[in-house]
Amino acid sequence: MLNLETLSMDQYSFVANAFSFGLAVMASTTIFLWLMRSSVAPAYRMAVTITGLVTAIAAYHYLQIMLSWEHAVSIETGEVVATGEPFNRAYRYVDWLLTVPLLLIELILVMKLSQQETINKSLKLGGAAALMIVLGYPGEVAETIGTRMIFWILSMIPFLYIVYQLVIGLKESVDKQPENVKGLMHIAAYLVVASWAFYPLVYLLPLAGVTGGSAIVAVETGYTIADIVAKAVFGLFIFTIAVRKSEAEAGASGTSASKKA
Repeated sequence: MLNLETLSMDQYSFVANAFSFGLAVMASTTIFLWLMRSSVAPAYRMAVTITGLVTAIAAYHYLQIMLSWEHAVSIETGEVVATGEPFNRAYRYVDWLLTVPLLLIELILVMKLSQQETINKSLKLGGAAALMIVLGYPGEVAETIGTRMIFWILSMIPFLYIVYQLVIGLKESVDKQPENVKGLMHIAAYLVVASWAFYPLVYLLPLAGVTGGSAIVAVETGYTIADIVAKAVFGLFIFTIAVRKSEAEAGASGTSASKKA
């Protein structure tokens, strides 16, 4: 459905720059998170580690996406000409299959729930996220609009389940969080919903009459923007929550020690 030869040189360069920006954001966020890991309490270091792992995986795949983009066309003549080597869209789905479940797990870990509740929610949300990605891929590479629409509908079923769990299912757990992070927890949950809602909208663009080079630019840059928000920006929210909870718990421990003294 998306033919690279319909791209103009400006469109091709714009998408390449978007991929480069995505790689830079993911790599720099990974370095920051891992360097700052020791600034949070031990209980939250796993959440920060996983957050950095998400952006590290994304950075690797954006590098592969960039290389595949370059190899798929030749621009030596001043025009975008297909080389015969396909642009590998599977890199995005492999990335999402690994990172999307981890995004939900890092949110659950930073809540510091009971072990049983952490395992239960991680399995349910992580499994639903993986199913959503698996169901979305056949439609992404489909040659017909009908097939794309069918798999969009199928992938929306686990997506809506995840949205329900984030907005309703985790509300009680979020309400139990310390006051200094409760607002951030709500924002983080809604940020996941908002950024993830962007993916199915971008997925539908070719079905909405957006065709040719414009469709490719819209889809690839749209996914890139959504990735940056869902992984890098969301990851920084998780880090901030971990820092604030660490500070609150350290303050509470200090107060308790003073009273005992």
